[in-house]
Amino acid sequence: MALMRTVDNKFLGGVCGGMAKEWNMDPTLVRLIFVLLVLLTGFIPFFLVYIILWVIMPEAPQGD
Repeated sequence: MALMRTVDNKFLGGVCGGMAKEWNMDPTLVRLIFVLLVLLTGFIPFFLVYIILWVIMPEAPQGD
């Protein structure tokens, strides 16, 4: 299965929800890890990664 943004389980762009679905993890845990990484490494690097993933990751079909 390819890494895709979720439609059903998204907070902003569905990136963390898509990664959680691919890795069989809780989406809240993935979001929490992402926020911690943003806070620990600086705002700009991981925020840019999120924006880039939002642009390049395709959106999953509805109900998938």
